[in-house]
Amino acid sequence: MDSSTLGYFKTIGEVQGVIANATTLDEALQGGLKAIVDNAGAECAVIWYADKAGDGRLHPYYWIGPVDLTSRSHASGEGAVGRVFQQQRAERLFEFDALKDVETAIDFAGMDVTSVICVPFSSKFEDLGVIQFVNKVGGGAFTEEGADVMEIMAMMAAIAIDENDRLAEPWQPGEVVMELRDITREFRSGDVVTKVLKGVNLDVYEGEFLVLLGESGCGKSTLLNIIGGMDQATSGSFTYLGRDLSHATQQELTDFRRDNIGFIFQSYNLMPNLTALQNLKLIAELVDDPMDADRALEVVGLTDRKRNYPSQMSGGQQQRVSIARALVKNPKIILADEPTAALDYATSIEVLQVMEEIIKTGTTMVMVTHNEEITRMADRVVRMRGGRMHEVTVNRHPAHATDLVW
Repeated sequence: MDSSTLGYFKTIGEVQGVIANATTLDEALQGGLKAIVDNAGAECAVIWYADKAGDGRLHPYYWIGPVDLTSRSHASGEGAVGRVFQQQRAERLFEFDALKDVETAIDFAGMDVTSVICVPFSSKFEDLGVIQFVNKVGGGAFTEEGADVMEIMAMMAAIAIDENDRLAEPWQPGEVVMELRDITREFRSGDVVTKVLKGVNLDVYEGEFLVLLGESGCGKSTLLNIIGGMDQATSGSFTYLGRDLSHATQQELTDFRRDNIGFIFQSYNLMPNLTALQNLKLIAELVDDPMDADRALEVVGLTDRKRNYPSQMSGGQQQRVSIARALVKNPKIILADEPTAALDYATSIEVLQVMEEIIKTGTTMVMVTHNEEITRMADRVVRMRGGRMHEVTVNRHPAHATDLVW
């Protein structure tokens, strides 16, 4: 038995193990897709799921790769994905065929698509969707053997679904409020150039809770700073409600932050010589239509602490003041950078409960965290790796803060 054949069976075995040991359908599908990508070396992979109770289109359920597919969808018969779903027959598009597929080009704009494999995803009860693989890592085309492995993986994933298993309905995002296209950020120290962001393409939607996750140095905080107008990209475009901020002046960025963005920091950043109420009133004076400062403190449950100075409050109370300070601006978007990192578990849950209530009002929130458990609350999770988007999960079952355990 040659090495390629051994690799073939190793891949199948790993995928089968992941699916067999999963406790939920979501885990089975996501874990199976990760296993096949890791072993087969695909650059990008997507599970497209048919929304039969809604618009009937195929929506992205979960994907791995450097693109944001959240707003993309396919009608049955439309493009490679739609054709495979309609005909229930796999397609292998190599080189020229892949490059000329219009829908694939739109989905993966910014990527040099060289090969595509689309496999129908069906249980024994119904046709569920399509699993799509794009580009072999390293730039070469998929092999026929690799395509065989991917097709078998899709069949095995379908086997994991029994009659009672159902995926939740696709999440329907609101309007796009921010668009980031091919964002890079470099830092220079003498002759040394450090590339922190290496081409990020991301949309932020109205009313969503978006979590940016990843190891230290992956670029998540740098990306948050660009979203918040505290830093500018080295290249790429950044628009807010259709307004191009890519080359904004420092004064224009200051105005943007003041009028639209609320910030929650890990270290609270409260003025130590001002009371909680005074901290809020200081910020309220900077904007045209602030929330009443007393009302903001009431929202975070600190009415009885409004005359206390930061040194007279616990860490959790200070963080709630920080949240109230963000709220008092009536911002369209709240950005939170590791807001619970300095807090113990019980206090973290209290703070997250406050944030959960704010999100329910329709406020868009983007959070950077290293805490995997917090991602369970999010509408979407973007996992970053090496300065790029690596994996996107659309969460059909957002948890409550009180459900989290770590």
